[in-house]
Amino acid sequence: MPFNFQTFKTRTLTAVVFVVIMLSGLLINEWTFLALFSVMHFGCWIEYQKLICLVDNDYCSTGSLHKYAAMLAGWGFMLWMTNDAFNIGIVHLYEIGWWLMLVMLIALPVADLVSSKQFSLKNTGYSFLGLLYISLSCGLMINLRAEGIIFFGSAVTIDLGWILPLVLVCSIWINDTMAYIVGSLIGKTPVSSISPRKTWEGTLGGALLAVAAITLAGYFWFGVADIISLVVISSLAAIMGTAGDFLESKLKRMAGVKDSGRILPGHGGFLDRFDSLLIATIFVWLYVKLFL
Repeated sequence: MPFNFQTFKTRTLTAVVFVVIMLSGLLINEWTFLALFSVMHFGCWIEYQKLICLVDNDYCSTGSLHKYAAMLAGWGFMLWMTNDAFNIGIVHLYEIGWWLMLVMLIALPVADLVSSKQFSLKNTGYSFLGLLYISLSCGLMINLRAEGIIFFGSAVTIDLGWILPLVLVCSIWINDTMAYIVGSLIGKTPVSSISPRKTWEGTLGGALLAVAAITLAGYFWFGVADIISLVVISSLAAIMGTAGDFLESKLKRMAGVKDSGRILPGHGGFLDRFDSLLIATIFVWLYVKLFL
């Protein structure tokens, strides 16, 4: 794919604004983090439901109650994964999340009966796939953030919850950017017909540069001594992030569209921007829980 300066310029300008918003949400505090990923969650859900309607027109017959219930069930899961780190006075957010998730899951089949007078197992299955594809990842990301808030009694709190999400997000950013640049300059061998613009040269170059950049920056600039974790997390971000990109490309191809949305000029929609993160988060969370 030849290098297109105008496309690169548009993508870069959009990326600058996007990065500022993302970093603000990631770094200010746990509440901006929750707000950021809540917006991402609902944005991805809206686009996912539109794509599924294009893939299978029967899903369009599913009423708004069903679709909102699915989104709110997923958001309830996100709130449930906050643990004790997100509280409003004596109210624990995870308790609200548990009940919201439970009520909305029960409401899914009821909503079908109310709107269309019949229960559709297929359409409910599409919604559960959305919960696995979108809400699971968002909830696990919230959990990574919450688990990093360490309490020492009632007076002392150390907030390190931003570190792992930041490493994961930056790994994906570097991988995507370097893969695009390397692929544009020297890419010749397509990886798959699902995403013909992606080349092996760009994919491998992006992954290697992402792992190198994250590992070197983490060790020399930020003093992170756990080099193995830096390598593993950045590798998982690059490999599974690329898999997430292909998964979303396959969904868009089935729906017959180029982009999942138009909210980000040069980048498409929420799913276009967060497809890598949705899959990579699951594997990074598993690594953290099993080995750290």
